[in-house]
Amino acid sequence: MHLQDWTNLFLLNIKQTRPLEWIAVSAAVTEVLLAKKNNVLLYPAGIISTGIYIYILAGFGLYAESTLSAYYLVMSVYGWVHWIKRKHELSLTITKAKKEDWLVTTSIIIGAVVLLFGVLQFGLNRYPSNYIAIWDAFVSATGWAGMWLLARRKLENWLVLNVSNIFAVPLLIYKKLPMTACLTLFLFIVAIFGFLEWRKIYRQQLKPA
Repeated sequence: MHLQDWTNLFLLNIKQTRPLEWIAVSAAVTEVLLAKKNNVLLYPAGIISTGIYIYILAGFGLYAESTLSAYYLVMSVYGWVHWIKRKHELSLTITKAKKEDWLVTTSIIIGAVVLLFGVLQFGLNRYPSNYIAIWDAFVSATGWAGMWLLARRKLENWLVLNVSNIFAVPLLIYKKLPMTACLTLFLFIVAIFGFLEWRKIYRQQLKPA
């Protein structure tokens, strides 16, 4: 695709974006900015965004992506409840992932890749090649794992989520979704600063009172 074609597609994509989609995108941006600040309001913002995306994606027949949004919704509710219920406990503070956390994270990624690949390639017959199906499954799986780490207030959630983001950008371009690719690139950049800010908070927590 030439630069002029890319520009025209991008402008067309913006013009065709419905108000409901703009709300979902705005809520998603709000969520990641609040997560960067370690603010509990990131969860209701995430619930709004993912709730809308479940409806939008299912309406376009993108059932795998809709299911992923449903997972994000569940994890947002879980993270919000976990935060409120244990807000006075030390375990709620930002911590680094331990060996058991990485075992769970790895299990989520591997299990999700296998499950999603099977659904995308053999269940829904969405992609003409195994390569694209695995690629899409990996993006979704790392997103699942990153959200689990975020809900557990683990510093490394930003790193795992950015693995998902960086692989998602070229995939979205391949799918001819330039606006969503730009949004994902923005989220990737914000996540870098989110990681740095969370690391700063984490180090401050280690200092004696």
